[in-house]
Order: sequence, then structure tokens, then C-alpha cells
Amino acid sequence: MTSTSFPPQPGTAHRATPPPAAHDGRSGRAGADGTARTLRVGPRRPGRQRTAYLYLAPALLLYTCFVALPWLHTMWLSLFTWDGVTAGSWAGLGNYHQVLTDPLLRSSILHALGFVVFYSVLPIALGLLLAAVIGGRGGRRYPVSRTVLFLPQIVPLVAVGVTWKWMYSADGMVNQVLRAVGLGSITRAWLGDFTWAYVAVGLIGTWVMLGLCLIIFQTGIQKIDPSLYEAARLDGAGPVREFLAVTLPGLRPEIGVAATLTMISALASFDVVYVTTGGGPGDSTIVPGVLIYRLAFTNGEVGAACALAVVLSALIALAVAAVGRLTREKS
Repeated sequence: MTSTSFPPQPGTAHRATPPPAAHDGRSGRAGADGTARTLRVGPRRPGRQRTAYLYLAPALLLYTCFVALPWLHTMWLSLFTWDGVTAGSWAGLGNYHQVLTDPLLRSSILHALGFVVFYSVLPIALGLLLAAVIGGRGGRRYPVSRTVLFLPQIVPLVAVGVTWKWMYSADGMVNQVLRAVGLGSITRAWLGDFTWAYVAVGLIGTWVMLGLCLIIFQTGIQKIDPSLYEAARLDGAGPVREFLAVTLPGLRPEIGVAATLTMISALASFDVVYVTTGGGPGDSTIVPGVLIYRLAFTNGEVGAACALAVVLSALIALAVAAVGRLTREKS
């Protein structure tokens, strides 16, 4: 039965308007009059898909040639005992067994995990504090300080390593400052000390990553709705309470980005360690990046180096996946 709300106007032909279709969601079929009609939700247009693939093709080709294929080749080489010159011999999973059982290889992985504290945890904590103090809600206070803190990100890491190697030397700036404040008794050649070399190198990573975290967090603060801060102040919240109740939850995606970038830098660190200590003294600061270089180009153990590289890649992938899961916003 068809019903109309108004009678037809005289002299005009009445055209019955069909009732609005009831959409059942997934199937896309509609029609209360019993007539099955199919609504096309998200129509597929093969022509547009082919055009999209054409745009993606150059990037996909480069990624395949320079990332995917070399990584697969590295996995293949990790199954051989090979010195890089003569013919290799099949080793199966022997190189991976060496990575998991050799004390030096295991210690390099532990050192990389320890660097997460210096490269990721400390910069994120200090970056959040500085973003709240320097940036504020407007994000426009102390622009000079923000620029100075970001400078390490635009300096090559080799230059950073050379600079800090001089600063940590026996007559470097660090010891000069300690003598000036009356702490001359604890001065030493920091990068040559078995106890403090690891901490000294880690603090370089903190200095490098702090500016990046600060910029990311300040950008995130600017997108937080100011009315939330006003509501918090009306409720009697102070600066600390505002930071914990408004700023910190609002920066959850930015914290995830910062944690991902800094953890990758920690686990894949090479430049700073190689320039400052080369993995020493002894092997107290050895990391997988330096050890891969040493195994492949100095010791002629290409298979073991490739196996360590594959394990490091898997470790980084797991860390990134864990960070993404922990910082994912609930819908």
C-alpha cells in the first residue's frame, strides 16, 4: 500500500513517491515494498585502482629493490658460513645458535636493550617535562631554547661523536666543569673507564634525542582543545594536575611516535658508539651495529654478521609492534 502526506494539486499529475528505503547494513539491499534493490556502497572502480597502483609503483619498486630484496638476501647469507671471498658452506641455523649462545653476541644485544633507557625513556620523560614548561599550552614560549635543544638532530652523528669524545677526555669540558665546582676528585677519562663508559655513551644518546621528543610533544600540545584546560582550572586543578589529567592523555599518540623513533635509534645505534669508543673499553659498550661491522669486514664472518642483523631486525620489529599496541588509542 502506498500512502501520501498531501493530496495531489488540481491540474497536476500526482506521482507517488516511494517510501524511504530501509538499509540493512551489510548486504546493501533495501526496499520496504518488497522490491529488492541493491545499493552500491563503495563502488569498485578497477580503473581507479589501476591508477592508484601506477602511482605507488615507483616507490614500491624502490622499496623492493633496496629494502626487501637485500633483507631477504641477508637472511639467505645467514644460513652459510662465508668469509665474503671464497665459496661458502651450508650452516643451516648454526649462525643463529651462535648468536644466542656466544657471550659477546648476547652482550651486544643486552647493551642495545640497555640503551633504550638512555635513548628512549630519559628523552621522553625530559621532553614531556620541557614541553610543559617551555611550550606551555600556547607552545610559543622560549622559541630560542626549543631551537637550541633541537640542534643535535641536524648535526651528523659522526660529528656528535667526535665532539663528545673531546668533551669526555681527561682535559675535556666535562672534567673542567667538575674541577670548577670542586668535584675534581671524580674526574677521569670517561670513555676509557670500564664502569662509566657505557653511561657516558648513553647520555650522548639522551642529548641527541631530547630535542626530537620536545618538538613532537610541543606539536601535540598545540592540538589539545584549550577548553579542556579551562575546565580543569574551573575544577581547581593546578599545573601538575592539568599536566597529568589533560596534557599527558592528549599526547598519547605523540608519545607512541617518539617511543618508536627513539627505540629504533637505540637498538640500531652505530655511529656514536663506533666514533667514541669503538665498542670499548674491552667490550663494555659493544652493540649489534658495531659487532655486525666487525664480523663482516674485519673477522670475515659474514654469515654470523647476517644472522645477528636478522635477529636485530626481528627485535626492532617486535619493539615497534609492542609500542604501537601500548599507545594505540581506544576507539
